[in-house]
Amino acid sequence: MIRVGLTGGIGAGKSTVARTFTERGAYLIDADVIAREVVAKGSDGLAALVEAFGDDILTVDGDLDRPALAAKAFVDEEQRKRLNAIVHPLVGARTWEMLQAAPDDAVVVQDVPLLVEGSMAPFFHLVVIVHADEALRVQRLTELRGMDADDARARIRSQASVDQRREVADVWLDNSSTAEALADVAARLWDERLVPYEANVRSRTRAARGSVALVPADPTWARQGRRLVHRLQAVCGDKAIRVEHIGSTAVPELDAKDVIDLQVTVADVEGIAALADLLADGGFPRVEGIDGDRPKPAAGDPDKPAAGGGAEAADSQDWVKALHVAADPGRHANVHVRVEGSANARFAVAFRDRLIADADLRSEYLAVKRSAEASAWGDATAYVEAKEPWFDEVYPRVMSDVGAPD
Repeated sequence: MIRVGLTGGIGAGKSTVARTFTERGAYLIDADVIAREVVAKGSDGLAALVEAFGDDILTVDGDLDRPALAAKAFVDEEQRKRLNAIVHPLVGARTWEMLQAAPDDAVVVQDVPLLVEGSMAPFFHLVVIVHADEALRVQRLTELRGMDADDARARIRSQASVDQRREVADVWLDNSSTAEALADVAARLWDERLVPYEANVRSRTRAARGSVALVPADPTWARQGRRLVHRLQAVCGDKAIRVEHIGSTAVPELDAKDVIDLQVTVADVEGIAALADLLADGGFPRVEGIDGDRPKPAAGDPDKPAAGGGAEAADSQDWVKALHVAADPGRHANVHVRVEGSANARFAVAFRDRLIADADLRSEYLAVKRSAEASAWGDATAYVEAKEPWFDEVYPRVMSDVGAPD
């Protein structure tokens, strides 16, 4: 299965997208529904709230009087924490129960209003944000829900900002038009991205390769890289020493293929294998048959592979790696899993940093890439092979300024 996080500010139109996904077969987990369910009349959750805040938070019928609870629970930070300590574990436990009950081939859509505020984005395969401008949301809230305009604006501004939402959004759905238009866009997203993504994850299949054509530098690549770094950190946990955005898309203003390259470093070769299933389940299946990078020559000796900077000989772990490729058809990404301190791991970072700092090297590399693009005729393998002789030459230049590994 895959887990899709769905969120958006109040009045943005998130419910329209949730309904569209559900109609097309999504397994929906609605955080708001669960939050009401765990404190329903007769529940252990409601009993705990009464014990903590008093029985005057109940209606005459024994249901939770939400305004009465709010008047007590939101008077200060201590009381708010007291409320959250009761409700959040119950919501989490119920959510986990529903996840365990989901079919193996499900597209699980978790409708979470405070997904961004709760820093939950990295724990989903994909995050969908529904957005509308503040003025339009205020209009909807006042006309459709009868809210006071000032109250509506206050509610909107108390939530995550547009920039905070863009930082975590894999998909940004603009709802400045009609509900029907939004539903049409959501349906296409379901058919063209979410269903194939789930099938790829379940079958351990990478998404089809994109074009090897270079495109103008995209200023959002840095944000996309951060998003994937955070997701990989969540997927790998303590099995990874670090996760970094590498490659051309990590270099501002450098034209590149629209592919985000990332590096995960692990303690040893065994750590590479230990991540195989975790990465595949997280949306990054391993590419079989790729077990290392091509060794680079030592400075002054083109026939001798080295750990870098003219070292005498390469360690057995210096060029080992696993390549994992994103299963998401909407975002091409490569994940290179290498050993911490190895020659290939150090070169990936050093080369990125040198490109950022050295305009002449950027120009040189761009010319190499354009030549490789022209000779490859759209073949990704041919494109990579065409660049290798230049990498052999530039490796000693880059690594001569890099100290030995700790």
